[in-house]
This record gives sequence, structure tokens and C-alpha cells, in this order.
Amino acid sequence: MSGFHGRYLRIDLTRGESAPRALPEAVSRRVLGGVGLGTWLLLHESRAGFDPLSPEAPLVFAFSPLVGTGLTTSAKFAVVAKSPLTGFVCDALASSHFAIAGKRMGFDAIVVVGACAEPSEWVAGALRPTLSWGRSAAETSSALESEGRVAAIGVAGEHLVRYATISADGRHAGRGGLGAVMGAKRLKALVVDGDVPTPVAHPRALEARAERLRRRAAGPATAKYRELGTVGNLLAFDRVGALPTRNFQASHFDGAERLAAERWREERSHRRAGCAHCTIGCEQRYATTREGTDFVRIEYESQFALGPLVGIDDPDAVLAASARCDALGLDTISVGGTLAFAMECGERGWLAGGPRFGDDVTPWLDRIASREGLGDRLAEGSRRLAREIGGEALDLAPQVKGLELPGYEPRALQTMALGFAVASRGADHNRSSAYEADFSDAVDRLRGDDRSVAAAVAAEDRAAVLDSLVLCKFVRGAFDDLFAETAGMLSEVTGLAWEADDVAALARRIVDVRRLGNEREGWRPSDDGLPKRFLEEPLASGPAVGARLPAERLAGMIRGYNRARGYEDAGYVPRARREALEAELGLDFGAGGRGGAGPE
Repeated sequence: MSGFHGRYLRIDLTRGESAPRALPEAVSRRVLGGVGLGTWLLLHESRAGFDPLSPEAPLVFAFSPLVGTGLTTSAKFAVVAKSPLTGFVCDALASSHFAIAGKRMGFDAIVVVGACAEPSEWVAGALRPTLSWGRSAAETSSALESEGRVAAIGVAGEHLVRYATISADGRHAGRGGLGAVMGAKRLKALVVDGDVPTPVAHPRALEARAERLRRRAAGPATAKYRELGTVGNLLAFDRVGALPTRNFQASHFDGAERLAAERWREERSHRRAGCAHCTIGCEQRYATTREGTDFVRIEYESQFALGPLVGIDDPDAVLAASARCDALGLDTISVGGTLAFAMECGERGWLAGGPRFGDDVTPWLDRIASREGLGDRLAEGSRRLAREIGGEALDLAPQVKGLELPGYEPRALQTMALGFAVASRGADHNRSSAYEADFSDAVDRLRGDDRSVAAAVAAEDRAAVLDSLVLCKFVRGAFDDLFAETAGMLSEVTGLAWEADDVAALARRIVDVRRLGNEREGWRPSDDGLPKRFLEEPLASGPAVGARLPAERLAGMIRGYNRARGYEDAGYVPRARREALEAELGLDFGAGGRGGAGPE
């Protein structure tokens, strides 16, 4: 097939060696790239039950057949590993020139195993001691930029914070703590460079398609992202009672107007930029103070997690905290969720000496990244902290499978609540954009039902396709028929005949493989759900006051999801399908997690 190199690079840090390994064409066709290929490589290169912070743990950087083709938003890569935060299969995406340079090395993916004897960096095919240990990812990249494109960790990754990020070109593979996996390997940076072009079967037809997509991606379908970026969501969510506030104790924030992007654009300097090979240009950068000349890129998730969720309405404080998370290499959603949980625990008398709602969180970010004092416990995430505190604490920890919730109130957005509950990565808005249905008239967002089930399944399938191609989610609105049009892309790139049904089957296959990977690592039906707070407490105030998500309603939607997927009612993939996928992909999923102890 064109579009693929048919091999991956395996780097063994313990031995200080690297070597190419073949990728069977049948596997490439069935999982493509990005999260599909990354998950296959993770499972292919590991044994069930491995410790995500052990030397044997694989860390995968996966590209796709579209990387290097010039298709808008295709300069992305997936990082895949077993999450030290959740204990399950985790993938995180980033847009950067690292993807293009990595693919031009002549590989479809890079798999890193083993651990360095001392803090090191991998450059030009060789390991060497690093001088950047203790520095930010941005500083590390600056020091190495003359040698290639860089993916690096910050101080949080070095100290194995369970929600540390991996950064490239100032963008972050942010969720699940994959930076800690890299830190456990004592690998500060991975530097790639190459000159091997991506082969394309039908370049003229693909260029014509690429031009059509570029025009659409610069049109009305993505206008909201260009104008305000995702930070424009905050006021909209607040007005419908879906803005998580003070550890999800409320869904409306009195200080929302002060944090609104509309107000920021009037009061402070701002800039707009875009990722590598992107024609949308959604990135919004704001001056960190009204009179300042330092700019920080900020998205809605950072704005919500470092603002309303922790009770802060000072724009300078939110922007400064976001910039500090970038420098330290901290996932803003998880650090905000963990701090907000600690704040409520402090109010209830369950945790002494911790942060308080409304206080500047920036000093706490440094304590977490360096695991100083109470920061050491906060670096473990909200689920582990809740289990340590005991009692009712776990009922209030804002997480699913150990991954902290993003900025969507489940009781006010009940299709999204189902997406959170069943997502393989944990509480997740990027692997299931089910909130789109909640903001339409296709479902009743305050009373989930069978329509919510269908919408959640469809959203998850679309995300699986985009994340395996790897294309930006923001371009999805530029497609009239995602499956048919991406089938056309794949036909033109690979030279093989793809139909919309093939892409739909690809989506289902990737969802199944990730579910089976989690089963292998100990997933149990009880892992699909939400904390008791969301199932027992109605919203007490705001535009969605009184909204409830009873446990039996969520349980019914989960059963409906499992049936729609063709799973057993409990959520396990049927044995016949598991065995068929094992034969098709050359993997061994074992007996799954039935009766297993499950992850920590």
C-alpha cells in the first residue's frame, strides 16, 4: 500500500539499540494509524498486567497514512501507552511538525521500550546523556531544535506525576499521564528527522480533494473556532447550566463573565495561530496580563479547569496557571480536577493544609510537579487521593476510570454522561463528542434515553476514524459524509479501494480493540459509570436547576450502549468476536478481565 512505510522503529533504551520491525500490510489496513495502530503496537509489544511505569512498558508514537500528504490538519501523531493514572489503554494526540518529521524517517510508528541508565535523550538514532533534565519541554526543544523535531517532557514527567504530558511544538499529548511513562524511562526527549517522502498512489486526485477540504475548512463550518477558539464555549455552557463549578457542586459560575473570551478580546492583546499544516487557525493566545506582552495559548478545558472548577474568576490568575501547566508539563484538566476535589475535601474537614476555592493555584502546580509535601499526594490524581482519604470521598472525586472529567456537567448533558461512562480512556470529550447531540434537538439533554445511546455510539465511531487517520476533530464539520469522504482519501493515498462501509467497520474494530485491551488489563463492568455525586445529587441552582441523572437511567443507557455495540449486557466483548479479532490482527487478548482484580 502507498501511504505506509510498512515498518516501525523499535527503540530499546536498556540496550541503547534501535531497529526496524515489519508491520504486516493486513494489520495496517485493519487499524490504519494513530490510535488504531498505536493500540495494536501497545498490545503486540506487551504482556497482560504490566506496570505502566516499568521498563517493559511500551510507549508508542504512531503516525498515519495521511501524515505528509498535505491534507489539512493531518500533521498529527498519537501517543499510546498504558496509563499510569487509569491502568487502562490510553492514547493522546498532538498536532506538530514532529509528526511529519517522524513519518519522514521512513516509519509508520516509533515504539520505545526499556529505560535509560541515566537521564538521556534520543537524537539521530542514538542515546546520549541529556543536559535538559529539570528544564521545561519548551526549553528542551529550543536546545535541540537544530537536530530535528522534538517531543519532550517537563518536570512533571520527570517526577512521574500521573497526569504529566508529552509536548511537541508547544502542543501537548495531554491526557492519562503519558509523560510519566516517558519519565519513568528517564527519556527527556525524542528527536526525529528524515527525508523519506510519503508515497501516494493517486497524487493528482488527492491534491484536488485536499484543495476542496482546505476551502471547506476555511469556511463557515469552522468559523467559530477561528473567531474565538474553544474559549468561546465558557459563556455558552454557563448560560445553559453545563459549566462545572467548584468541583461540580454547581453548574453556573457567578464570575463567568470575567473569564469570557468575548471580554478578554476587548481588554487584552490577543493573537490567532494554527497548528502545522492547518488552514483553520483556531489557536487563541492571550496576553497574560492586560498590559502584558507575554502570550499564552489557552483552550476551554484549561480555562474551565483552572477557573470555575477551582472557584477562580481572575483572568490573570487563570492565564498564568495555564502557562505554568504548559511549562511544567501538567494536564490542565486532571490537575484542575484534582485540586478542586482537594478543595472540597478541605471544606469538609477531610484534608488539612490543602488548597482552597478561589485561591491562586500556581504555587500548588509547582508543588505537584516536584511532588513537594502535599503535592506528592495530589500528583497521584483524584481517585487515588480519594481512596487514601476513604469514607465518602470517592463519591465526590470527579473522575471515571481514574481520569478526571473535562468541562461538561453530566447531569445537564446526559448524552455526554454516557460518553464519559463508557469511554475506554476514562472521562473523555475527545473520544466521544456526544455533547454535540446534547446541544442539538436530536436528544433531550436533561433526560437521556435511547436517542442518547445512538448518538453516543455514532460520536464514538466518528472519533475513532478521525483519531486513526489522524485528523483534527475541528475539521469534522467540513465533511458532508465523513465515512464516504475519508474512504475516498484512503483510496487515493493507498491505491486500494475503500468504501464508506469499510471505514464504518474500521471504526467499530478500533472501538472493540480498545475495549478488549482494557479487558486484558482488568476492566470490569463496574468501571463503566459515574461517581455517586452525579447519580444522587440534583443540580441545586442555575439554569439547569433540578436536573437529575438517576443511577437506573444511566445503567439503562449503558446496557443500551452495550447492546448497540453487540457486547454482552455487562459490557464484555463476546468470545466469538474476540477470537475473530485475535485471528485477524495476530493479537492475544487472553480471557479478558472477567474475575480479574482490575487496575489500581
